[in-house]
Amino acid sequence: MPAADPLHDLGVRCDADGGTLRLWSGNATSVELVVFAADDLDWAIERVPAVRDEHGVWEARSTTLVPGAGYGVSVDGPAGVEHAFNPVHTLLDPYARGLARAGDGSWRGVAPAAPGQAVAPEAADAAEASVARPPKPHVPLDRTVVYEAHVRGFSRRNPALPAELRGTYAGLAHDASIEHLLRLGVTTVELLPVHAFVSEERLVRQGKTNYWGYNTLGFFAPHAPYATAASQAAGAEAVRAEFRAMVDRLHEAGLEVVLDVVYNHTAEEGREGPTFSFRGIDNAAYYRHDAHGRYVDTTGCGNTLDFGADAPVRLVLDSMRYWASDMGVDGFRLDLAATLGRGDHGEYDRDHPLLRGMLEDPVIGATKLIAEPWDVGPGGWRTGDFPAGFTEWNDRYRDRMRDFWLGDLRRERETGTAGSGIGRFATRLAGSSNTFARERGPLASLNFITAHDGFTLADLTAFDVKHNEGNGEDNRDGTDHNNSYNHGVEGRTDDPAIRAARRRSVRNLMGTLLLSAGVPMLTAGDEFGRSQAGNNNAYCHDSDLTWLGWEWADEQRALFDTTRRLIRLRAENPALRPVRFGVFGETTPGASQMDWYNADGETMTIDDWNSPAERTLQYLAASTPETEEFNRILLVVHAREEATEVVLPEHEGVAAYTLLWDSASETPAVAAAEPRPGERVRVSPLSMQLYRAADV
Repeated sequence: MPAADPLHDLGVRCDADGGTLRLWSGNATSVELVVFAADDLDWAIERVPAVRDEHGVWEARSTTLVPGAGYGVSVDGPAGVEHAFNPVHTLLDPYARGLARAGDGSWRGVAPAAPGQAVAPEAADAAEASVARPPKPHVPLDRTVVYEAHVRGFSRRNPALPAELRGTYAGLAHDASIEHLLRLGVTTVELLPVHAFVSEERLVRQGKTNYWGYNTLGFFAPHAPYATAASQAAGAEAVRAEFRAMVDRLHEAGLEVVLDVVYNHTAEEGREGPTFSFRGIDNAAYYRHDAHGRYVDTTGCGNTLDFGADAPVRLVLDSMRYWASDMGVDGFRLDLAATLGRGDHGEYDRDHPLLRGMLEDPVIGATKLIAEPWDVGPGGWRTGDFPAGFTEWNDRYRDRMRDFWLGDLRRERETGTAGSGIGRFATRLAGSSNTFARERGPLASLNFITAHDGFTLADLTAFDVKHNEGNGEDNRDGTDHNNSYNHGVEGRTDDPAIRAARRRSVRNLMGTLLLSAGVPMLTAGDEFGRSQAGNNNAYCHDSDLTWLGWEWADEQRALFDTTRRLIRLRAENPALRPVRFGVFGETTPGASQMDWYNADGETMTIDDWNSPAERTLQYLAASTPETEEFNRILLVVHAREEATEVVLPEHEGVAAYTLLWDSASETPAVAAAEPRPGERVRVSPLSMQLYRAADV
């Protein structure tokens, strides 16, 4: 924030003569800075009373608050149902750049180094190397392919890495990790939460852990257990340096880094939960309450930050700006983002100051902003209702595509009819114009078939129901609405026909994802068919169940090659990735002209679109160039268990079609074929074919 802002520079700043703490609490009556001994975080060596200004900022300075020193705050204030002041607690500074745990289980902030200063050899090496940091890749949104991954789970089992790097920030930055990402062709690595977090008390009592990390303790500190043992031993500054070095290495390779961030709630859980920071600093100002002082919970996690108040809004914007500038990341996926748009009365507002602040901030607004557009509060489903500038997780896309290839197949086998035709599938394939406003275009849709939460892609085709018994909740947790289909046998089978059918369904789902208009997101491991044994809520498993395996069977290598091929075809054919929605009768730069044909090569009629019996479609898309050469593709979709023939459409300017990919093939290789418009071609059962159209 500029110096003119009265709430600038919150947190600790160190210089040659010590350090200064600035902490906001509007309701506190006293604040003390507490500095701890370097070798004993339970031993307070100094307490300095802070002075309050007229804006609620408390400031204290100490010569012992040097880089690497552990510190906390003691806060007192009035009693009352909305307050939770207790000066006995040593609290964590919300703006702490590094964290360390004391012997009694409480947390300390770690004072950061001054700019250009390092407190450990590892941090000094990284600081020197990052004086001139590589530029951010700035991948255009239409060329973006997101890869959702877990820092620890991605490399924990990879034998190509030295043992000490597996499962760490440095492991993700290792040449072997980067080689995999580049071979695959993704552009943007989206990391599950890396803000410092802890496991919920319930999980600790059960001897389990919060593996996913959606329980944030500190919004400015990287999660230390993801750093190497050497960096952890060297301290918080070395952990920060390792994170920054990871970002730099990925940037050097042309890969973006997006963080999954959890600003909707904190690790303090419900009112009876642990007090780490916000509750003791100013409970009334940071959390949402009802008229009786009870927490209003729109997150399902025990508490909700109150974005009808200024302090939480400022906290989020300051945090995002810090990670985008100092730490160098390229964007944010906002968990339960509907909560971030709830104002004074708890209702969602797409023009909420926090959402507008992200877009208007020159640093944050230049990043990728991806919203999970729902929460569990009233009116919490907001898909399509975020302002322009946000890309949204499109759950309607996920559900329709799963249902089209899996649920409809089950219904047809059980009842003789699929129950739905091809119209709704085509709408999602073309960018979900029925969900996102014309001015936002297809890139407002983050398309996904799977995510960390739910079945893996392989498990979608192998399980009818969840198998979460290992979570310790008697299989009650996790969704029951999976739109999955086991193809006749639950779980593992040696039946070659069922195994082949499952692999074909996986290819159809992967092909649909990567050939749809919008921004595609893959879940790490789906590119080679990773399974979680039917667990669709593996949040509490830090084990082989959730870690990626790197020893693949032949069929897994074939799926990787197919996924790689599809990503490359997406990159090479701009008609597959329009920037704008087209308008009938108009030429719209950046849009794709879309023509739709039935199996006979005739323009689709209203009856074709609405008939449950119509399960074959030909989709001809031509780009309207702005920055790339003209391009036209034909996608043939056939969703019946019997083979068919289609008449390739005749269209002005099209002389021939070149086959690029056929989902009926176990490998991405296809026989050379260049049929002409009007010719009949065979299409295998339940398959897709992609052609490039050649001009006259």
